[in-house]
Amino acid sequence: MPATARPRRSVLYMPGSNARAQEKARTLPADAIILDLEDATAPDAKDAARETVCASVKAGGYGRRELVIRVNALDTPWGEADARAAAAAGPDAVLLPKVESVDQVVALERLLEASGAPAQTSLWCMIETPLGVLNVKEIAASTRRLACLVMGTSDLVKDLHAAHTTLRLPVLTSLGLSMLAARAYGLAILDGVHLALDDDEGFRAACVQGLELGFDGKTLIHPKQVDPCNEVFSPSAAAVEHARRVIGAFEEAQAQGKGVAVLDGKLVENLHVAEARRLVALAEAIAS
Repeated sequence: MPATARPRRSVLYMPGSNARAQEKARTLPADAIILDLEDATAPDAKDAARETVCASVKAGGYGRRELVIRVNALDTPWGEADARAAAAAGPDAVLLPKVESVDQVVALERLLEASGAPAQTSLWCMIETPLGVLNVKEIAASTRRLACLVMGTSDLVKDLHAAHTTLRLPVLTSLGLSMLAARAYGLAILDGVHLALDDDEGFRAACVQGLELGFDGKTLIHPKQVDPCNEVFSPSAAAVEHARRVIGAFEEAQAQGKGVAVLDGKLVENLHVAEARRLVALAEAIAS
């Protein structure tokens, strides 16, 4: 399945030190769970959290939810131990925070492989600093194990000396550059978190904006955000039906020896069919 056709509508952070939250995550309708050893775990709890997170991954029971371990950066006192433990646990992905260079990605990949990480464990990279954004093209092209970029908009706003605004204009340049890099190299990309938990209207607007910008989904900080996020990022029934009609019209035209088709008075070419097939594959994956 192409990286962008796997459902990643709702990707929920869970504190690495909270075993009860990780147990609850087995019942939540989130597409992916990030078990967090970095920001959500205090320094004096990181060793215990590492054991808790790896035990949760090994125990399983998360169904088809994608399981991701966010490790600490390798230049911290906990990063190397996090990476080795994550490799042994075998999650779907390992998320590296504050990525600013290819060297950081390659170093983590080598450490994971030396520690026996399964081939199916992919790498995710957080883009959350100005330097990370400026180097995002090279980061996106760094390794075949890389599957997803994750925007860290809270850190970006801080480093830019900007403000959290309704339209998020201060971070649109960063979001756009990262989106271009992700799509250029066939990666999934996730929008950053919405911090105001009581701002339901604002959260939904941020989800819609993320969808319109092209994001595959959004990272979340509370279970209450999962359902509305899934709703926004799920293809509508009408969109899926239209996509199936696009595919059908093009295949019929090909059977007649034509290179293009016309549907509802509009030209249908290869590029339209490719997006239609991605949309249908995404809808089918969500349904399953």
